[in-house]
Amino acid sequence: MISKISIPDATLPVLLVHPGPHGVAVYARQIATDIAAADVRVRVSTVDAVASVPEGTPVHAHVTDRLWGTSPEEATRTLTALAARHPLTVTLHDVPQESDGERNRPRRRAFYRSVVEAARGVAVNSAHERELLREEGVADGPIAVVPLPVVSSPAPTKAPGTDDSVGVLGYFYPGKGHDEALEAAVGAGLARVTVLGRASDGHAADLEAFVRRADAHGVSVEVTGWLDDAEMADRVRRVAVPVIAHRHVSASGSLASWIGWGRRPLAVRNRYNDEMAALRPGTVTLVEPADLAVAVAAARADVSSTWHGQHPVPFGPADAARAYLRWWSEVAA
Repeated sequence: MISKISIPDATLPVLLVHPGPHGVAVYARQIATDIAAADVRVRVSTVDAVASVPEGTPVHAHVTDRLWGTSPEEATRTLTALAARHPLTVTLHDVPQESDGERNRPRRRAFYRSVVEAARGVAVNSAHERELLREEGVADGPIAVVPLPVVSSPAPTKAPGTDDSVGVLGYFYPGKGHDEALEAAVGAGLARVTVLGRASDGHAADLEAFVRRADAHGVSVEVTGWLDDAEMADRVRRVAVPVIAHRHVSASGSLASWIGWGRRPLAVRNRYNDEMAALRPGTVTLVEPADLAVAVAAARADVSSTWHGQHPVPFGPADAARAYLRWWSEVAA
C-alpha cells in the first residue's frame, strides 16, 4: 500500500501524457498511474487536451525531443509555449551526448537547454544524467534525481528451460549493445542471439544488417517483435544470458525490466550501470567491456547466476511516486 503525503493542491501539477508505444510515453503513463494512486487529487491529461487546462495551472511533462516535435526546433517551440502558459516541471529523458552525432548533438543540446530555462523544476532518472546535462553545457542548477522504478515480479517457482541464447531487451537501434552482445556470444561459443523487441522507427535496415553480420559468424538471430507483458515475461525468463551493453546510455528501462522479471543481467560497466548496481545491490553483474565474452561463457555455465532472487527489489513504483510528490512540494515552496 502506498503511504499518503499531504501537500497543498497548489503544488500538484497536472500530469501530461502522450499516447503510443514510445518508451518515454509508456513510462509517463505508468508513473502517472502510480502517482495518482499515492494522491487521489492528482489529475492526468493527454497532451492533446492540455488546452482545456486553465492557464496558470502547474503541469508536469516527460520530455524527449522526439516526443514533442518532428525536430528539436519544433519541440522547442512546443515546450516553451507550454511553459509560457503553465508553470512547468519536467523529467528529462534521452539527454544529449556524444552518440547523437555532430549534426544532432548541438540541436538537441539547444532544445534541452531551452526546456531547462523555461521550466521551474527539472528532474532526471539518474545522477549519471544529471552529470551529462552539466558536461553538455545544458544545465548547472538544481536537478532532482528520481530513478526509474522497478516493478518486481516473483521469481518462477520452477526454473524455466533456457533457449541457450544471449538476450538483448528493448528496441533495436545502433549503439544499444546488440553488436557487443553478438561479439560476446561468438567469443563464448554460443550460436544464438535473441532480440527481445523490434527495430526502433527508422532502423529496420540496421536490424537486417545486424542479422546478416550474425549469420556470417554462424550465429542465428531471433527477433521477437512486439510482445505483450505475459509473452515478454516468458521470453525474458527463457534467455540463457541477459546482457546490457549500451555504448551510450541516458537511463535504461531495459535494465529495470530485466531486474523486474527476476534476472541478474551482465551489464558492461559505465557510470549509469555502476549507479544502478549500487541502488539495487545483487541485481546486476558488472563486467568490464573487454571481459564480456568470458562473463557470458561463465553465466552460460551457471545460469543460476543470472537470477537475483530478490522480491521486491529496492526503489519500486511507490517509492518513485513519493519522490515526485515530495519534489513538487519543494519546487512550489
